Amino acid sequence: MTKTLDIKQKELDQLLERVRLNQLQEGDYELIKALAETISYLSSFSDEKAASIKRLLKMLFGSKTEKTNKKRTSRSPKKVPKKQKKKGHGKNGASAYKGAKKIKISHQTLKSCNDCPACERGKLYGEKPPACIVRITGGAPFQATVYELQRLRCNLCGQIFTAQPPNHVGNDKYDDKSGAMLALLKYGSGVPLYRLGKLQAHLGVPMPPSTQWEVIEKVADKIHPVYTELIRQAAQGQVLYNDDTTMKILSLLKETDKTTKRKGMFTSGILSECDVGKIALFFTGRSHAGENLAKVLQHRESRKDPPIQMCDALSRNLPRDFKTILCKCLVHGRRNFVDIMDDFPEECDHVIDTLASIYKHEQETKEQGLTSNQRLAYHKTHSRPLMQSLKTWLKAKRDNKEVEPNSSLGKAISYMLKHWEDLTRFLEVPDAPLDNNLCEQMLKQSILHRKNALFYKTEHGAYIGDLFMSLIHTCNLHEVNPFEYLTSLQHHSSELFQNPGKWLPWNFDETIQKKSL
Repeated sequence: MTKTLDIKQKELDQLLERVRLNQLQEGDYELIKALAETISYLSSFSDEKAASIKRLLKMLFGSKTEKTNKKRTSRSPKKVPKKQKKKGHGKNGASAYKGAKKIKISHQTLKSCNDCPACERGKLYGEKPPACIVRITGGAPFQATVYELQRLRCNLCGQIFTAQPPNHVGNDKYDDKSGAMLALLKYGSGVPLYRLGKLQAHLGVPMPPSTQWEVIEKVADKIHPVYTELIRQAAQGQVLYNDDTTMKILSLLKETDKTTKRKGMFTSGILSECDVGKIALFFTGRSHAGENLAKVLQHRESRKDPPIQMCDALSRNLPRDFKTILCKCLVHGRRNFVDIMDDFPEECDHVIDTLASIYKHEQETKEQGLTSNQRLAYHKTHSRPLMQSLKTWLKAKRDNKEVEPNSSLGKAISYMLKHWEDLTRFLEVPDAPLDNNLCEQMLKQSILHRKNALFYKTEHGAYIGDLFMSLIHTCNLHEVNPFEYLTSLQHHSSELFQNPGKWLPWNFDETIQKKSL
């Protein structure tokens, strides 16, 4: 038990005077020791608080970058290379407008094979690519057409005769494109329904939020088997990333899960790297990321080997009943040093510079197009010596008591050493990733929704949000137009229910082409 010493100001002044005169008395050692321990404690406590405040500020206002160049310029003599300005003016060329309507315009007076009007000797040929002009027009997100059907009434019998609408009008007030655009604005761009409703009212085409929700719900009813199939396909992936973020569901706020005694609510993001490409899945409710990953892995074929799992060090990210090859995020370990860089510049620089070299090697494997085994061999040759040297340095700092264990630097070092095996899995297993950045990036989709809409009203609403976010983000990962995809799914709803595996973002276009033959 720590002994507490109460020192009055008069006693402290007398102690300082005895130290000055070099006339220490019995008991002075205990006082000086207590003062030194107090100063050490306050110093470490201050460092810890400063790091905590920085993390809080990042949570509230965000962080533009964690790159080290900007951090170093104010305190280190190292030269920072000037970032070369990218060539070009930053504007989009005509080729970037893939969704634009294209109109070909022939020359008004000349045709191919005509005589050249300039030299009057040569012939004109259409070998040059066309010159392009881009014109963008504005309008309401949703536009309406009112068909006024003439009605005629007989003056004798009173029979009324109404004109028939054109065949293309149909019976539904909202077409498939309006439903696709609503889902894309709400769950792809984070536009709240009430905000969109106000905009539409101002533009003279009213769409109340309740009506918008009904349209979105009908779209989900037409396409939901694709979400189930997406989960099944994702379960077969070689590498699975998972993480979660908080999300409120109003209907659950006053309830507590009876089995887990849990009150928290989360949106879990699971990104799967499969043979067909990347698949993004979202799940919102009481379950943590590990529990949702376990639900996905229930659909995994038994003959398959355990997948590689990438996550941070939280135990709630692990699926309890399923075996995975666990990798932990190197960026999380690095971030602990970034947060305290101003307090321990030399130590943090050493760690961050070493990890920067590891990421440089990773970039080189991508640029060279190495296979999984070649990538592993490259990291073993170039990255393993650096990581072993870093581990030795970290252990020396800890074991030689060069760092206070309870300080922010001590905790950062302890985190790295505690999870070292999982943090360096990329040195042992082919395809093992370095970090969980891909999953954190996809969770920004859910965070965008949370910032704008704040919550889901019911679990059913959360399910629909997860469905659309999963489809939209998977489309983005495959560079597929999500608007065209959601529209096509509605057009072919009956066929989709029969075989949802043929209507996924990477193969639906091929299915439509085969059908048209």
